[in-house]
Amino acid sequence: MPTRSSRKSQLNQKPGVHKRQRATVMQFPARDGARQHEPKAPFPAQHQARPGLEAKMEPKPRYLAPLYKGSQKLKDKVGIITGGDSGIGRAVAVLYAREGADVAIVYLPEEQQDAEQTREAVENEGRECLLIPGDVADAAFCRRAVAQTVRKFGRLDVLVNNAAYQHRQEGLEQLSEQQWEKTFRTNIFGYFYMAKAAAQHLKPGGAIVNTSSETGLEGNKKLLDYAATKGAINAFSKSLAQNLVEKGIRVNCVAPGPVWTPLNIADKPKAEAGKHGADSPMGRPAQPEEVAPAYVFFAAEACSSYITGEVLSIMGGETTAA
Repeated sequence: MPTRSSRKSQLNQKPGVHKRQRATVMQFPARDGARQHEPKAPFPAQHQARPGLEAKMEPKPRYLAPLYKGSQKLKDKVGIITGGDSGIGRAVAVLYAREGADVAIVYLPEEQQDAEQTREAVENEGRECLLIPGDVADAAFCRRAVAQTVRKFGRLDVLVNNAAYQHRQEGLEQLSEQQWEKTFRTNIFGYFYMAKAAAQHLKPGGAIVNTSSETGLEGNKKLLDYAATKGAINAFSKSLAQNLVEKGIRVNCVAPGPVWTPLNIADKPKAEAGKHGADSPMGRPAQPEEVAPAYVFFAAEACSSYITGEVLSIMGGETTAA
């Protein structure tokens, strides 16, 4: 063992003699042997009519998560995902399947093309995917969707509320009562309808994962109705967590920042859509595959059995409301 004096002499050596190696910053994991480079804004200018299709976006959102290795965290579980045809919902469906779960996805009929691709991706993971077209703003449809899932798979373990409607307006004067009601019926009424129907089938260890947004934490001057519903989702999640905790059902919430999905392409003008996420600290929007692991975390008892009533913000380095 070196003596105290010898250790001191080593520390006092002149520069250039046994210099300590300078610390380096850890890089993101490599993909296919090279450093991972996610697409950065600006993207090609583009706009679609609502609700938008992932199949028509350029570049295509990334949802296959090649760096994510499944470990049977959701083996033989069943999940239902609203807005599961594209964006975050599609990426969640793929990872749930990779973790051993069968899934049902809820989507609007005009999103059938995207839904078919999601089903193919889930089946490529070796699991089943049930397609259920319809509108979560309709309480009766939500009850039927849950019942159809249980009939198909015999159980229900996880509900992911993810469907959303977003329509920006420049000022309060342009925001109609009709739009206000549509946004609330989709974004918060739908979450309530689905949760109420699903809770009858969830057993202890079951989970509900809701999708909020950074706008629900910070607000947004052009998204008055959307931001208000996302704030309501945060409070709903915390309240529902308290309501269901004695039944052993956990309720949590994911609040993403900008994500490259059809929702924003359909809402923004061409030029703005191409710059989506450019003002985030990382200089780009998240890819859906980067957000989806949070939904695995909240669904899997192995990861979050003692976690309920939480809102996890995933905002690419933005810490104002985190």
